[in-house]
Amino acid sequence: MSVPYLTLRSARNLHLAAQGLLLKPHRRARPTDILPAISGMSLLQIDTINIVARSPYLVLFSRLGHYAPAWLDEALMRGELIEYWAHEACFLPKEDFALVRHRMLNPEKMGWKYRAEWMRENAEEIEKLLAYIQDNGPVRSVDFEHPRKGAGGWWEWKPHKKHLEGLFTSGKVMVRERRNFQRVYDLTSRVMPDWDDELHLVQQQDAERLMLEKSARSLGIFRPEWLADYYRLKNIPIKSLVAGWVEQGKALPVQVEKLGEMYVDHSLSGLLPRAEQNKLKATRSAVLSPFDPVVWDRRRAEALFDFSYRLECYTPAEKRRYGYFVLPLLHQGALVGRMDAKMHRKEATLEVIGLYLEEGVKPHLNTIAGLHDALSEFACWQSAERITLGNIPAPLAAVWGSGWEITPKNSSDMLS
Repeated sequence: MSVPYLTLRSARNLHLAAQGLLLKPHRRARPTDILPAISGMSLLQIDTINIVARSPYLVLFSRLGHYAPAWLDEALMRGELIEYWAHEACFLPKEDFALVRHRMLNPEKMGWKYRAEWMRENAEEIEKLLAYIQDNGPVRSVDFEHPRKGAGGWWEWKPHKKHLEGLFTSGKVMVRERRNFQRVYDLTSRVMPDWDDELHLVQQQDAERLMLEKSARSLGIFRPEWLADYYRLKNIPIKSLVAGWVEQGKALPVQVEKLGEMYVDHSLSGLLPRAEQNKLKATRSAVLSPFDPVVWDRRRAEALFDFSYRLECYTPAEKRRYGYFVLPLLHQGALVGRMDAKMHRKEATLEVIGLYLEEGVKPHLNTIAGLHDALSEFACWQSAERITLGNIPAPLAAVWGSGWEITPKNSSDMLS
């Protein structure tokens, strides 16, 4: 039996189909779309940088189009989602508590996320904190006063914040909700009242196998070495596992232009014939988060999309190449550029400080129009009334000028 051959474009489009980024949304988003979108990605990474929009909200916008960010908070509050360490700190479907519970029960293996010495030294105070939550209900770290200022003039972490982080990693408390994006912690026994370790615990080996299966489904098409990073797994016999999937029909071998041997998850088998005929089309243009699953594995993004990317907000300003918080730009199946942007909320203005097209990307009218729509949708979702443009390529400046006003007429997120 011959192995299907795919163009690089088709391979990219299979990945974007798995990620929910292949096609334009066909209708307005609804609150019930939050959980399916996260389930499709398997997890949603959390980051607090708020220069434009906090990452988890932006990742969902890239897939759903115009929606209310509060829907994510409400899904967590309703108990549809949980938070825990997955790729990093992530929202996960509640059902995946079973996949990460073994990590909670062995927090010493979680590296910097759990300070065993701190937890031992402060055991008595931590028990009092648990008793306080038991008697008084959920808490935030800001509910506790800070005892002193750090020697460098910065406020150090409150002891209770360290306590809560340790209790969170060890699964004694969970995040019940977020208020102004601040975690609200409650006892795990109250957040997961039906859970019983004796009855429901999934052993590490089985949990990691399920994580890898979810990784394959969410990637859609993959090299074996891409799988472990999705949930930050280590020391996994990936190649033998994938070989077993092939025998079971869970993974389908393909040959991909420039990339060689890859595998398609069985969940995309229905799209494979169209992909093989190079008829799988991408219509979505979108602004992506630096923590989007499409780009968070930098080596994967470079191999699959020829997109060399790093987040420079932790780099000294004088050493940055593109800017502080640079957002990848997706256009019809390709990562065509990136932009450094800032949302000025009081002025209702999205400032595009710089926009850079990738080498080899020709600014055809289709690309210019697609990026215009993507920026307009993004700005409208952020309640911006205008976009101002700084350093952008000359062909874009010739069409866009110094910016434009945001109206429903020029924002294609207004779906019927």
